[in-house]
Amino acid sequence: MNAFVDTLLPLLVGYLLGSVPFGLILTRMTGGGDLRSIGSGNIGATNVLRTGKKGVAAATLLLDMGKGLSAVLLARHIWPGSEGLAALAAVLGHCFPLWLKFKGGKGVATMMGVSLGLAWPIGLVYAVAWLGVLFASRISSLGGMSAAVAAPVAALLSGYTAYVPVLALLALLVLFLHRENIARLRAGTEPKVGRKK
Repeated sequence: MNAFVDTLLPLLVGYLLGSVPFGLILTRMTGGGDLRSIGSGNIGATNVLRTGKKGVAAATLLLDMGKGLSAVLLARHIWPGSEGLAALAAVLGHCFPLWLKFKGGKGVATMMGVSLGLAWPIGLVYAVAWLGVLFASRISSLGGMSAAVAAPVAALLSGYTAYVPVLALLALLVLFLHRENIARLRAGTEPKVGRKK
């Protein structure tokens, strides 16, 4: 019974933390209306940026990272060894929040947070891949997907092999949620940051 509870609770806590829609909340608080009716309809920082509120977008990015990081660190403190479960649940919560009819974000910032929480070398590689590809290409989705794929590779190469399966699953999820972006990348129509479509 204890084993079941020790598995269920980090999943539940991770999901609840991950499902807090900071982008939606902050946009409403700052008079931006319903974020889901703007741009892509996504609740993440990239769509918040489309409202023209750079500060709100930055805050959304940091808070979405923070909830992933918090889920992992909390699980490690209370249920040692369950960090991977909490990481998975946090990203799932962000992407499929119960309160928004399971229509959330694409998980890039929250996966950054969980990667950093699992092990700082993984988080560092994630950040470098994300920012490096973003600045080189000016394409937000390409940076995010590159970082997600880099995370399980970084875990493998840096010796954190226990985290490879969960990070690989999360990378596949991020790629799946970016399937429309991938189609636009192939067609050459994916918008660049700072430019109109």
